[in-house]
Amino acid sequence: MTELSFSRRRVLALGGASAFAALPLPALALSANQAENLVTTAIGEINRVISSGASVNSMVNSFKGIFDRYADTSYLAAYALGNDGRSASNAQKAAFSDAFGIYLANKYGRRFNEFAGGRIEVQGTQPVNSYMEVRTLAILRGQSPFQVDFHVSDRPGRPVFFNLIIEGVNMLLSERAEIGAMLDARGGNLDQLIRDLS
Repeated sequence: MTELSFSRRRVLALGGASAFAALPLPALALSANQAENLVTTAIGEINRVISSGASVNSMVNSFKGIFDRYADTSYLAAYALGNDGRSASNAQKAAFSDAFGIYLANKYGRRFNEFAGGRIEVQGTQPVNSYMEVRTLAILRGQSPFQVDFHVSDRPGRPVFFNLIIEGVNMLLSERAEIGAMLDARGGNLDQLIRDLS
């Protein structure tokens, strides 16, 4: 059993579609045990940051390190940028990936800090296409438990999670919609978005 602070109201505020998009991942070489170990280790590090008593800014920096270690942030960034990435230069893609990592740490890190008093229990792991799905249950004080699924692959040569499904809310699709809206609000100016995300 692994603990993590979560809030149903805050999690649902992430928004997004519930359908899962097909992902171009390599043949599965990852074991269920490796996938579960990744999830429990990442959650353990998040808990240590939350209980550290550090400032919010310091916590956000720590959360960025956790995302860098345990999430496939380059894949998440490319997926979030979607079709808009086709016209971007390699330098812009690299800059967006860095800025998106900062954005993730700020957005989810600050929310993790608010999710005190809950725990996550690993329920089991199963292969799905070319990745492992680690099914967990978030148990909150005074609220009904809800499902949080981690999608884990070894696409970059090591185990990483590349998506979260929280009560049917797909993080990949949610972030693609949000980044698309942010880009539209800036008239499609990717460089401006990169500056703002950083």
